[in-house]
Amino acid sequence: MKKSFLYTFILIALLCFSLAEAQNKISVTNLQCEMLNNPEGIDVVQPRLSWQIKSDVNDVKQTAYQIMVASTLENLNANKVDLWDSGKVTSDESVNIIYNGKKLGERQNAFWKVTVFTNKGEIKSATTAHFSIGILTYADWKSTRWIGYEKLSKDDSVSQYSRLSARYLRKEINLKKQVKSAKVYIMGMGLYELYINGNKIGDQVLAPVPTDYTKNVKYNVFDVTSQLKEGKNMLGTILGNGRFFAMRQDYKPYKIKSFGFPKMALQLFVEYTDGTKDIIRTDDTWKLTTDGPILSNNEYDGEEYDARKEMKGWATTNFDNKNWVNARYVQEPGGFYEAQMTPNMKIMGEVKPISIKATAKGTYILDMGQNMVGWLQLKVKGKSGDQITMKFAESLQANGSLYIANLRDAKTTDVYTLKGEGEEIWEPRFIFHGFRFVEISGFPIKPTLDNFVGKVVYDDIKTTGTFESSDATMNQIFKNAWWGISGNYKGMPIDCPQRNERQPWLGDRTTGAYGESFLFDNQTLYAKWLDDIKYSQTQDGGLPDVAPAFWRYYGDNVTWPGTYITVGDMLYQQFGDAEVIKKQYPSMKKWMVYMEENYLKDDLMDKDKYGDWCVPPESLELIRSKDPARLTDGQLLSSAFYYQLLGIMKKFAKIASADADIAHYDDLTTRIKKAFNTKFLNTEKNYYANNTVTANVLPLAFGLVPENLIDKVFQNMVHEVEVTKQGHISTGVIGTQFLMRTLTNFGRGDLAYKLASNKTYPSWGYMVENGATTIWELWNGNTADPTMNSQNHVMLLGDLLIWYYENMAGIKSNPETPGFKQIIMKPDFNAGLTYVNASYESIYGLIKSDWKKNKNTLEWKITIPANSSAVVYLPTTNASSVMVNKQKLTQFSSSYKTENNNIVLTLESGSYTLNLKFQ
Repeated sequence: MKKSFLYTFILIALLCFSLAEAQNKISVTNLQCEMLNNPEGIDVVQPRLSWQIKSDVNDVKQTAYQIMVASTLENLNANKVDLWDSGKVTSDESVNIIYNGKKLGERQNAFWKVTVFTNKGEIKSATTAHFSIGILTYADWKSTRWIGYEKLSKDDSVSQYSRLSARYLRKEINLKKQVKSAKVYIMGMGLYELYINGNKIGDQVLAPVPTDYTKNVKYNVFDVTSQLKEGKNMLGTILGNGRFFAMRQDYKPYKIKSFGFPKMALQLFVEYTDGTKDIIRTDDTWKLTTDGPILSNNEYDGEEYDARKEMKGWATTNFDNKNWVNARYVQEPGGFYEAQMTPNMKIMGEVKPISIKATAKGTYILDMGQNMVGWLQLKVKGKSGDQITMKFAESLQANGSLYIANLRDAKTTDVYTLKGEGEEIWEPRFIFHGFRFVEISGFPIKPTLDNFVGKVVYDDIKTTGTFESSDATMNQIFKNAWWGISGNYKGMPIDCPQRNERQPWLGDRTTGAYGESFLFDNQTLYAKWLDDIKYSQTQDGGLPDVAPAFWRYYGDNVTWPGTYITVGDMLYQQFGDAEVIKKQYPSMKKWMVYMEENYLKDDLMDKDKYGDWCVPPESLELIRSKDPARLTDGQLLSSAFYYQLLGIMKKFAKIASADADIAHYDDLTTRIKKAFNTKFLNTEKNYYANNTVTANVLPLAFGLVPENLIDKVFQNMVHEVEVTKQGHISTGVIGTQFLMRTLTNFGRGDLAYKLASNKTYPSWGYMVENGATTIWELWNGNTADPTMNSQNHVMLLGDLLIWYYENMAGIKSNPETPGFKQIIMKPDFNAGLTYVNASYESIYGLIKSDWKKNKNTLEWKITIPANSSAVVYLPTTNASSVMVNKQKLTQFSSSYKTENNNIVLTLESGSYTLNLKFQ
């Protein structure tokens, strides 16, 4: 008995030691509120809280959690939880936990932490997190007046090439007591920079994010406690034009929306150490001038800056503003005031140029080596009045000069006039360019590479994905995609960054947003964009092709506005965001009903506007194909897409507790499927319509093909790709969104790989072979009509990036457990690649898939984040040939099964090395 007791005691001790050791290797990090880190001034009074569990040990599962929220950090640290103590909640959910404590009021501060209970022990969050509530009512803003100056200055103009100088505003304030805390709430239209006592507040640029200002206006909030002092302080702002004072004024007013002159509203909310409070607001005692150094700022045309007009110390208390005027009270923009729930843009990196060459006309051509988006920082010495002109373009002509025909009427030119006081460093504030090359003129000496640095500007969101494979072309395409996607994130997803367009076209992101989500943490960006689309909806339910509707394109079709629904589906699938579906569902349904009532004829959707946009034309010089055999019937496109959207809406109805709608969706899908096959399916030749790849891939991808004909239709499609088109792309924007996954899912991943790695026209690799460092708008973007060949567009990516991750790397969220709660890891090892090394930072943590294959063996290294799991498919039925972490599979697990020539194994969180030998 004594010996038995001793053994039991030793076993318990060893178990306790093992658990304690495991606990030391587990941490709770990345505490987020509404998927933001320590956000200030949110307007969600029941925000969602999330965290990640990081672990160096395998099989870590959350079993419960306890969230503690307090009104001060001191209270939280002392465990005086005066806002919410969730108690111990038995749950494995660690994402989007809805706050359920005391009602949070306006300007409420909240500090929180979480204790996580796991199968390995109890873990407390290593740090605390913070959020604050913003201004919740219009009435609170009402006494804060909008101010500005709604007149043109001497050199301003309202024309096709609009010019408007920046507005500088300042206000001296006197804080008579010691400051305990202070926050600024600012709406600066169209763009602003905020200063206190001469220091810029925040590292954001081009703020705030753009909206349709007649519908909604975003405010930003900053904690400025450390910038203020007792006594005199100075508030200063610079207002740029942005999308508010539109880039083209009094030009095509029927198409281009403008909102007026720049203006702002600001509150500074101060709490003193004695408990009293004060609010400083914008009013007509603020001083203003338009006679500053920023002479003009126009997103299409560039920024002009005269350093001789700089006003040293203008944002400090010792500045003489006797020549400034009082700001004027102005009309508010009209839209409702909302907290900005997505990050602003930021300078996210730098690019150093690779060469600079003199031209025959005395100018210089600077090559950045990369087609990028942002601006150029300049370092120069010269005389007062020397003027440097920098013109930006994406490529060069054969003679070495800038190729600018594709910019249309965008001038894309920055002008800097020197003040002549030693070395001067300048970069613009309120514009951006899409460029690789810069023509520089007027430089006072021979410039060198050290005189210039490219500043890369896009939304302050994390890069979440990496991908490398055995195919160099595919790897370069991935890099090109990263540069193209990041550069076109501008508080909304725009189509291109260089010409006189730069619009948030819906059709460019129908499936693109899904692929992008593997590369970037774009959840809040796209949640905001869904609001932009919702606000753009007409009263009868119609949606535009561009949202915010800066261009009034309300033409009605399915494939472009349908992006409203597919992006919502992406947010649910990739991030587990059910709340965004509940919020948007009524407007989505309203549009579906609008299209049904107006355009559903004989059970087919009889409305298409763009066709399969940008099908590769038969001639390298054409923009659009003129060959009817290459074009897909518009009714087929719209009907198939509407059918697909009905399936998504059925899922959304369940999420939004609108189950009563499901029967109608089911009825419509049944009717449309029957009518679709009656009209478009050729039962003798087993293809749809005129047998384009797009005509066949959509029915296959959407489940429209009768079951007994699926293989025959697919083989027809394969013949078109493999034989007729000789392994080349023949689809446009619509078909390419489903091409790669459909080929792979039906067993021809090798053919998808051929498309992905092809280097001849038309293909993504053709772009690479012809020097592209981003993605072109056209498959023949180097030869087609110059007015339609943006060299930085992302719409032709289709589902390529999804295919990279889900089909080649094997990183896919199980649709039954959205947000990567469970991962499906099923790479196509036989497509043609010999290795893939990919990673993705999911909302649960880092996922890795690193595999190498030769004729006889496969080694696959997998990382699964804590509190998640993976269903892993191994390409063998011979369990004895499989090793898991140097242990035979038969010894490692008994819970695997065989399915379609694969061993299917469920793995819990952690790191694994799988090895197998092929017979």
